[in-house]
Amino acid sequence: MRGPRVCPRLWGAVALLVVGALLGGCGLVSGSPMSDDVSPGTVGRGLPLKGAELTVTSKEFTENIILGQIMGLVFKAAGATVIDKTNIQGTIGAREAVHTGTADGMYEYTGTGWITHLGHVKPIPDPQRQWAAVRDADLRNGIDWLPQSRLNNTYALALNAANEKKYRVHTLSDVAALLRRSPGAVTLCVENEFATRNDGLPGMAKAYGMNIPSGNVRRMTGGVVYTEAAQGAACTFGEVFTTDGRIKAMGLTVLKDDRHFFPNYNAAPEINAAALRKHPQIAEVLAPVTAALDNAVAQKLNAKVDVEGQDPHQVAKAWLVKEGFIKEGGG
Repeated sequence: MRGPRVCPRLWGAVALLVVGALLGGCGLVSGSPMSDDVSPGTVGRGLPLKGAELTVTSKEFTENIILGQIMGLVFKAAGATVIDKTNIQGTIGAREAVHTGTADGMYEYTGTGWITHLGHVKPIPDPQRQWAAVRDADLRNGIDWLPQSRLNNTYALALNAANEKKYRVHTLSDVAALLRRSPGAVTLCVENEFATRNDGLPGMAKAYGMNIPSGNVRRMTGGVVYTEAAQGAACTFGEVFTTDGRIKAMGLTVLKDDRHFFPNYNAAPEINAAALRKHPQIAEVLAPVTAALDNAVAQKLNAKVDVEGQDPHQVAKAWLVKEGFIKEGGG
């Protein structure tokens, strides 16, 4: 999806993007080459990207960093020299890196593309139609969207077991009803970006008729949101992402979006069009890997980083090797 989560660990090849008042005024620090000794498994046979020099990027939250590492490792196994510029601060920064050609590709989310980058207000309920609409609209921006995954990392509100039992809420409509009868009970912990995005808190409140007092909303970093929601004292509800491994680990219950407000956020490769024209083999090496990504896979991989403290790069590599997509060593 979407907006940033904070990776709990600093790890190699950290790249920061400084975004000025104008989007064109952005700049990346130098990335680091991926030095892994990997070779083709079921993808990259024949080294279709041999001789290519490709740069991968990502936003700064755990899942997107893992996806950026997956993309880079697949390119590396297929013969490319890969520069790692993952972990860029903010949705706009990562997008601009691909848009300007500072990076060649990343995994982006269709809902983010449609609403945040392309400026639409209403999402398209059908996931495939939304992907197709984003793909077609973004061509004019010099960006190609390759086929999407089943990984749908959308927003949600969640609460701990004690508050679920106390307030007996199961849907967002239940939260709206609770707000009307007991405004003080509806307190939220959210990230800064969710608090301002049209596909975040303002839009959700409008769709469900929630008049949430500003004092009931606490803004904080993503990792703290989960902790506070699990404790249930500072806030009753926390903004979460549906593929986050901390939901299960912390015993949180996700509320149903019964009016289907939140868009579909299916992850898909977003590739600079010039890079894809130069190296059309990018599409074929990414296709089977993207097809294997779903919410269950994402929750497991995210938990390895956010709950167990593992390195995102190693988590990505281990999954690719386990699934047979790549091999460690020269093969």
